[in-house]
Amino acid sequence: MKSFRILLICLLAVLLVAQTGVAQNRKAGLTGASFLKVGVGARNVALGTAVTALSGDVTQMFYNPAGIALKDQTLQASFTYNKWIADIGHSAAAVSYNIEGVGTIGVGFITFGLAGIEATRDIPVDPGLRQFQIDNNVSTTYDYRDIAYQLTFSRYVMDQLSLGITVKGISQTIDGEGATAWAVDFGSVYDIGVLDWKIAARFNNLGSDLLFYDIASPLPMQFTIGTSIMPFKNEMMGVMVAVDAAKPQDGPLYLYSGVEVRVTNMVALRGGYKFNYSGTDEVPGTGQSAVNSTIEGLSAGAGLRTSLEGYEVGFDYSFTQMDLLDAAHRCTLTVGLK
Repeated sequence: MKSFRILLICLLAVLLVAQTGVAQNRKAGLTGASFLKVGVGARNVALGTAVTALSGDVTQMFYNPAGIALKDQTLQASFTYNKWIADIGHSAAAVSYNIEGVGTIGVGFITFGLAGIEATRDIPVDPGLRQFQIDNNVSTTYDYRDIAYQLTFSRYVMDQLSLGITVKGISQTIDGEGATAWAVDFGSVYDIGVLDWKIAARFNNLGSDLLFYDIASPLPMQFTIGTSIMPFKNEMMGVMVAVDAAKPQDGPLYLYSGVEVRVTNMVALRGGYKFNYSGTDEVPGTGQSAVNSTIEGLSAGAGLRTSLEGYEVGFDYSFTQMDLLDAAHRCTLTVGLK
């Protein structure tokens, strides 16, 4: 009965979020720190980022902090490299440690940026106007770098329920000018107890604005609920299906979906798709369509797991189809200590 009540609450939340997404116009581009929207972890991205209900994975600190809670391992670490569009570098690292009787503590960071961008500077010829010049740099190139660093805590408050919180600092720098902000994430994962069925919820990027000069940009807040279930599982093979419903502050309701097929618990094949994530926005009052609101399409990937003298080592790869741009490739190395 308790599980049914929790499931009913989640379904009602989905309907509420869906109504909000339909009633509200798209407001893409109103938030800052857009690099926080870029997926971290090859497994997560291959599943279409339908990962809110996943648990026992250190990379969950970048999604649902409740998901990093460890039961069968003492320590877990991961590193992800992403060949993002336009040669932008995107990397992330995370480490979690389980303290018996206390919970799982994790630290992580994300770095995103590009160096050596050709600069075109508008320097006034009239000396009398130069006092009003904001850009005083004279270099022929410039760099930009986004960084997020965070501390995550999660624990099982009961055998089937884990809760988590993340506190993060965010820094953006471009051509010598910078802005900082802070944010928190909250999350929960509940194991219903049959077919590895889990339901979960998370709220990301609740915090301060980024301020460049006198222009403030809010962080990309998002509320997500999700579920995952394993309808088929035996000693040789298992199939997991996951679905998320996400409502970002600057967009409509998104639906993420993913499927993972595991063979002998060593090899995994994955695929995912984001519904309502690509398309065109209508220009208000004109009836005409604007440019594509997003560019990501189908995602797929594979993973390999093995045990080496008390360590569990995993390597994951994902491929993301991009509209009009080069595809994105991610690789993640994960090491766990029992």
